[in-house]
Amino acid sequence: MIDKIVSSVEAALADVSDGSTILVGGFGGAGVPEELIDALIAQGAKDLTIVNNNAGNGEVGVAALLKAGRVRKIVCSYPRLADGYVFEGLYRAGKIELELVPQGTLSERMRAAGAGIGAFYTPTGYGTDLAKGKETRVWGRHIEGPGSPLKGETIPEELKAKFRAR
Repeated sequence: MIDKIVSSVEAALADVSDGSTILVGGFGGAGVPEELIDALIAQGAKDLTIVNNNAGNGEVGVAALLKAGRVRKIVCSYPRLADGYVFEGLYRAGKIELELVPQGTLSERMRAAGAGIGAFYTPTGYGTDLAKGKETRVWGRHIEGPGSPLKGETIPEELKAKFRAR
């Protein structure tokens, strides 16, 4: 097993570079790793893509990272909060990109990326303007469109044969 224990928050962030995608834990204000986010601000990486349940509260945690100007894009399921004024101001000014993802799809994208799964199908959005021109598949009575993991992984060739449609 890989030893993932590090001696400091700085050591934990040593490999984060400009343009990285960072998945941030927490739900609302609970469970957000504020000490790590503060260290990430001090570390200096910029043009980050942040994946979180929401777009930050007040001026701490994810909102502090946004306010510091380090985030190019945020991927979340719930960007609007009563105290989400930092994100709202940046978004209205065109200074941050938003990818709005249904919460179940967001968690599945993270799971798929962690498992090395190159794509998955979900019925979310099927038949809407968002799905126009996109691939769909039929399994039994279910028609679904593709989702993509949050990390650009590909399916190994030996697994493709097991999952090909009949």
